[in-house]
Amino acid sequence: MDAVVSHVSLAPVAKRPAGPVQPSRPLLDERGAQVILGASGEPLGLAQPVVPSATTMFGPRGVCALADGSLWVSDTGHHRVLGWRQQPEGDATPADWLLGQPAFDREGRNARGAVSPLSMNVPTGLCACGTDSRGLAVADAWNHRVLIWHERPRHSQSPPDVVLGQAGFDAAESNRGLAAPRADTLFWPYCVAWDGARLWVADTGNRRVLRWDGLPQRHGDAAALVLGQPDFAHRDENAGHAPGPAGMRWPHAISFPAGGLCVADAGNNRLMLWRRPPTRQHAPCDLFVGQADAGAAEHNRASYYPDAACLNMPYGAAVAGEWLVVADTANSRLLAWHLPDLTRDGVPARALAAQPDWQSKGDNRWQPATRDSVCWPYSVAVHGEQLLVADSGNNRVLLWRLHDTVRSA
Repeated sequence: MDAVVSHVSLAPVAKRPAGPVQPSRPLLDERGAQVILGASGEPLGLAQPVVPSATTMFGPRGVCALADGSLWVSDTGHHRVLGWRQQPEGDATPADWLLGQPAFDREGRNARGAVSPLSMNVPTGLCACGTDSRGLAVADAWNHRVLIWHERPRHSQSPPDVVLGQAGFDAAESNRGLAAPRADTLFWPYCVAWDGARLWVADTGNRRVLRWDGLPQRHGDAAALVLGQPDFAHRDENAGHAPGPAGMRWPHAISFPAGGLCVADAGNNRLMLWRRPPTRQHAPCDLFVGQADAGAAEHNRASYYPDAACLNMPYGAAVAGEWLVVADTANSRLLAWHLPDLTRDGVPARALAAQPDWQSKGDNRWQPATRDSVCWPYSVAVHGEQLLVADSGNNRVLLWRLHDTVRSA
């Protein structure tokens, strides 16, 4: 599992490979993000404390927009979720709403008190959910639970309607304190996703993905389907075997390209794709992105520098029209695959942002943060013509317009 940290850029220590580099299509507006929320930090100096307020963030891990246009961010390091009534149009716009803390200047796990419906402990992924995507779901990772609001919170400290992973709002043990997981327990759930009819959770600490049919209405409801493990009672890395098409190591982002399913398996440095939503337990995926075959798992395909076909701990993925956009987190870059290209394992990406070419990596390109750089981006989401980026290492969220050549493809 990872901790909330403020990243410091370091100079590369290996030589870049010589030779031609595959041309890339621009993924995002080359002028950089239109709006930046939060602080950029001090990328060339020592880590600085980030004081909580309505305009600051510390290691944000998740971002999403609801159908009504409201914007929501998991401000992970401050153990809270921030909400804006509408998409901000200017940098450093203060948040309108606050969940997880009693005031904007407060921080600490579970607001430095007991776990409750109003507290959070390392919130990570979040998504719109329910009828017409009017609700909100939040992965409250270190409380080992998912919080669900059936309708968008209307005010700060609005309590959720349902909790998953626990029997009630006053519990927070991993797998409910049991020796083995069940269909109704969670261990460090990182991501939540809604496909319009079903809720999916990346139950990362149990190395599995769970599915609920419909939006849960009762506390502690059991999942209907499990991927990554042979049944609900196991939690072995890669299902107890070498990497393959059915096991997972650290599942994170979940998205739904072309009516199928995509899971970002960050621990195996790959994306797992099912052409159609799986309907049976432990169903193997159909193909991989980031690795050449089912048995490969090394970051950047065992190379120090990346290329167009490899990944290094991908934590985020989202669908933008005919494109699958990926936060290639440890390479500090954003890239995209054209969905019609995904017919076999290991297909290279076509579009790139935040690095000058496919063989470049490094936090903020080894320089101070700019409007078109990222440092360990942990999640991406799409809203209209914009890509929403949780630029965690820079303690900020970017609202960045998709490039015309991508939107028109």
